[in-house]
Amino acid sequence: MANAQTASLTARLQLPQNNDLEMKVVARQGNQYAELSQLFAGIPRADYAIIVSAAHPTKFPRRQTIFFAGDAIKDIVLLTEGSVKITQLGENGSAVILRLEGPGEIVGSLGSAQRGRHSSTAEALLPCRALVWNAPTFDALSQRFPLLQRNTMRIMAKRLQVLEGRFREISTERVAPRLARELVRLLPQVGRRVDGAMEINLSREELAQMTATTLFTVSRLLSSWEKQGILSLRREVVVVRSPLGLLGISELK
Repeated sequence: MANAQTASLTARLQLPQNNDLEMKVVARQGNQYAELSQLFAGIPRADYAIIVSAAHPTKFPRRQTIFFAGDAIKDIVLLTEGSVKITQLGENGSAVILRLEGPGEIVGSLGSAQRGRHSSTAEALLPCRALVWNAPTFDALSQRFPLLQRNTMRIMAKRLQVLEGRFREISTERVAPRLARELVRLLPQVGRRVDGAMEINLSREELAQMTATTLFTVSRLLSSWEKQGILSLRREVVVVRSPLGLLGISELK
């Protein structure tokens, strides 16, 4: 029964179904993240090589702003190492985190880049490496390789689907399962294995922004889960020691 329950939970959260779920991390480095990115799904290796050769490798220090909301879209950024948070400001000046981008993901806006402006701000949470195309080059590549354009549209559609799901959760679920589910989602995306545990580099305030709740509520829940041995806390870091414990909480009604 326990195994069936675990399999059900992992399927719902799109996690690997295996006995090593507690600390399962796929080790991929550098351009391997780019090759495995959904941006290149179905693209022949020869075409992939042409597309990647048109990009220039770039580094972003921790906490560097990659672009601001309202900036013209000058570049397309494919993250190969690190993590980036995408934020917007409300009318009252408060920030909300729309999503985090991890290795293999596109940072920021896509589509008709040359004519657009960023609708959000991107900031490096960790030291980052990326492949960067200038907008005219990426648009030309999209015209030359139709699969690249198709994949771009699929990424945009997936982002919308995720935002819709988060809106539904905020509207219909209590904070505890919502926060637990968000942490589980972040593990394969931006989690890092350190000393046998998984670290997520986010502050409690940032987790509150992601889950549309208060800093007090997030701090109270995380402290409770720390006492249960599910996770431990450091400054701007959540160390997950039991993903299965978080999965169980995420299913609470």
